[in-house]
Amino acid sequence: MSVEFKVNGHATQARAETDTPLLWVLRDELGMTGTKFGCGAALCGACTVHVNGQPVRSCQTPLSSVSGQSVTTIEGLTAQKNNHIQAAWIKHEVPQCGYCQSGQMMSAAALLARNNNPSDADIDAAMSGNICRCGTYNRIRAAIKDAGAAMRKA
Repeated sequence: MSVEFKVNGHATQARAETDTPLLWVLRDELGMTGTKFGCGAALCGACTVHVNGQPVRSCQTPLSSVSGQSVTTIEGLTAQKNNHIQAAWIKHEVPQCGYCQSGQMMSAAALLARNNNPSDADIDAAMSGNICRCGTYNRIRAAIKDAGAAMRKA
């Protein structure tokens, strides 16, 4: 079976079974290892990617559901001019172990795409499904606010 979709703006074809989680297609078949496996139950957010601009947990997203859709991974953020997020992450030294950060950044990018001036409550709501075992939540919030400010200036 073959499923056609776009990844980071490029047409691709995956040959995995249609019930294979998107996470494993991205990592194992397409070699895009920025998206991480965390819990496998859509609880931690480490595997967050965008499907048509909406954040989804790729560990629970079957390949069949992205047929004809557009998927953006952490590798695609810069191409979408979301480098404000990456710059803010670096400025605030957000990553400690770094494992959850691709999922954190993908959730932050989705939030800032719809609201580039989020309140603390907006950030909490958008980021609530992303777990950081190192506890860098205050740095994440500061980075999101800085990235939003940079986006408003651009």
